[in-house]
Amino acid sequence: MISAFLMLFTACKKDPAPAPTPAPPVAKATRTELTKDSIFLYAKETYFWNTSLPSADVFNARSYADFDAELSKIRSYKIDPATGKAIDKYSFLDDGSLSSQLGGVSGDYGFSANFNNGDRSDLRIRYSYPGSPAALANVKRGQRIIKLNGSSDVNGNSEASVNFLNNAIFGNNASVSMTLRNPDGTTFDVNITRGSYSLNPILYKNVFTAGTKKVGYLVFNSFTTNASAKLDEVFTEFTTAGISEVIVDLRYNGGGSVGTADVLTNLIAPTSASGSLMYTTYWTQHMQDGLATILKNQKFYANGNDGVRRLYSYFDYDYKPTESAGNVERFQKRGAANISRAYFIVTGSTASASELVINNLRPVMDVKLIGRKTYGKPVGFFAIHIDQLDLYIPQFQTKNSQNFGDYFDGLPVDREDFDDIGKDFGDPSERLLAHALSYAQTGNFLSVKSGNDRISSIGSVSRSEVDRINERLNEHEFKGMVETKMKLKLKN
Repeated sequence: MISAFLMLFTACKKDPAPAPTPAPPVAKATRTELTKDSIFLYAKETYFWNTSLPSADVFNARSYADFDAELSKIRSYKIDPATGKAIDKYSFLDDGSLSSQLGGVSGDYGFSANFNNGDRSDLRIRYSYPGSPAALANVKRGQRIIKLNGSSDVNGNSEASVNFLNNAIFGNNASVSMTLRNPDGTTFDVNITRGSYSLNPILYKNVFTAGTKKVGYLVFNSFTTNASAKLDEVFTEFTTAGISEVIVDLRYNGGGSVGTADVLTNLIAPTSASGSLMYTTYWTQHMQDGLATILKNQKFYANGNDGVRRLYSYFDYDYKPTESAGNVERFQKRGAANISRAYFIVTGSTASASELVINNLRPVMDVKLIGRKTYGKPVGFFAIHIDQLDLYIPQFQTKNSQNFGDYFDGLPVDREDFDDIGKDFGDPSERLLAHALSYAQTGNFLSVKSGNDRISSIGSVSRSEVDRINERLNEHEFKGMVETKMKLKLKN
């Protein structure tokens, strides 16, 4: 009986439960993975076309080879129905160089180049900044590049040639060597090492006499944050000279500070416009609705509306398109210049803050555009700091007093002609300047003469191809409209 009981007890006793298998350790996200996550998450909440983006799971930010590949994918989602192509040609990543450049300090060679007068075998210096490494090496507008880094392949006849030029002139190389030909036919060799220099965006200024009129001429190359005082000085000189019309040469101006654009607008605008609507800024709807909570991570110190300095974040701004939020800008005449007509010299490199000035002024005064259709960038951004990168993605669009701001394809010109790079700024025979001076004196642009007007003698396909090549050569140059946040109202 005892034996049977023991057997029954043994049979009923359960085996001890196996020890639970420990969960595998969760892999710690790498710095690169976290940056990829952040790029998408900031876009999802602040990107102007954020409603076109998929969910984070579907997008899978960490699956992209690098940051640029990820941003390229983000740019691909919003399609322009008119063209069938992605509308975003604006977003980019930066290492912090742009913030220095906007502040008036640059660290490149200090020059730019393009093909002259629609001829892809004639590569010329477009400009060199005063005090830059290029200027110190006697590099000047109009000089022809006949050899680059030892190669004579300085044409735009193939993609390989364009890639070579792009890398040599606008890449990250420490130095570049060139053989240059002056307008008088003499040549010289030069080697330029990139370096830091103070950037003065005013490349040229003068007052011309056109018939009975005095016409101011200003070559303005970048809307840096330190340019306001320089612009005031120029327009004071113009006023003293008694100008009634002004030519603003923005042919290479890719934009910059919105605040500086406002300054230039008000220097040109008529006194009668003061107090009237200039433009309205429309931020991403998600930001307007106060839902972009990720902006709490973008912190800074500032004085609040009560004058007390404290720690804020970009989430603390009011992004509604209202005057009380600081997103409605009105004309406030600056200076005493009495200007009845403004001419703007423009090209495909004219973008953003440059286009903002033009769009602001069109409803309140006579404006003429000369050159080539502008780049087309009615949207802007502020820098989003992510680890060691600055992310620039469109977050707002501006519209003028007539509620117009949809110039994504560029602003068309009143008189079309090529950039005459072979002639220096201020040369009255330079085609684009000559058109403006002709109109100021006679009310008409220069007449078209068979065989002499390259814009008419070159076919539309060839023109488009040269424009495309020149745009490729300039793709590394900044094109943007940066809100410095000075006008937006903080929410205490």
